[in-house]
Amino acid sequence: MLAERLQKILFAVVQSYIQRPDPVGSRYVVKKYAFSFSPATVRNIMADLEEMGFLSQPHTSAGRVPTDRGYRLYVNHLLRKRRRAEERMLRLLRARLRNLQEDLEALLQGVARELSASSYLGVAAPARASRTTLNRIELFGYRGSRVAVVLISNEGLIRHRVIRLSRPVSPADLRRLSEYLNSRFGGWAIDEIRLRLVKEMSQEKAMCDMLISRALEICGKALELPEQGVFMAGMADFLGLPDFSSRIGEIARAIEDKHLVLRLLEELGTEAQEAGSAVLIGSENPVKEMRSLSIVAAPFRQEGRMAGTVGIIGPTRMDYQRAMTMVEATAQVITETLSGKES
Repeated sequence: MLAERLQKILFAVVQSYIQRPDPVGSRYVVKKYAFSFSPATVRNIMADLEEMGFLSQPHTSAGRVPTDRGYRLYVNHLLRKRRRAEERMLRLLRARLRNLQEDLEALLQGVARELSASSYLGVAAPARASRTTLNRIELFGYRGSRVAVVLISNEGLIRHRVIRLSRPVSPADLRRLSEYLNSRFGGWAIDEIRLRLVKEMSQEKAMCDMLISRALEICGKALELPEQGVFMAGMADFLGLPDFSSRIGEIARAIEDKHLVLRLLEELGTEAQEAGSAVLIGSENPVKEMRSLSIVAAPFRQEGRMAGTVGIIGPTRMDYQRAMTMVEATAQVITETLSGKES
């Protein structure tokens, strides 16, 4: 913990730099925040903060800018004093997203657009398919020996694909196969189904019921689904920020690696299960190309399980308080929407 006056000056510098990305001088701090300290006293405090690693000086005679360590102390302060998201923001989000509640993918795309209104990058992603639970599976004949499979999860995800079988299956048998798979695996996690299939398919020789054998074959192929990507919005405005003017290409390539972003979101969402939201600042990021960025993320849930993550990606001088409020409020609204609660 810092002494109170050091903390006040540090937070003033952080807030000033968030609002205007120019090195912050002592006179500017005194004038803007009406501190009782003299400019000389503030200058000495800023020098102390620099020695402690909370501020840095780009060049001699310039003002100071926050380091990642300085941002971390500021964010931790916000976390300790975090209050519930304002009801006005919650009402606004509920109204805007209400018509999308039947389609999770459309809902998450809408959420990403809402979060991008911060002038940062809005991101949203459902839980990985392997972590969802099966609600039901539907099978339809499609051109000879091919079968169209529709998987619907309890989390609202709908996945479909066409698979090829060794020989055609009649419509009546497809209905029977669907009924068997739904009664056998309905409510199971996809990962659990896959493990069970591996075990049972290895015992296929001992099976007397050809229909069950065929059902397991179809189910195994149906679960070979690609993972859902990340929904993003606001890329143009995000890359137009002055923070990235000399590194647009590098930043764009890192952000466009959706598997990478999905992994980071999932890790942050898991970390934020108790705290409400989690914040990854600059050099804390394990991905080298993203160490000039910060990420604020929060999980949303369905029936008590984590169903996905929403977040905001921006520069380290991000307005953390606003970002945290937006992200937490959005996660809350999605959780309410998926739970069918009326507000």
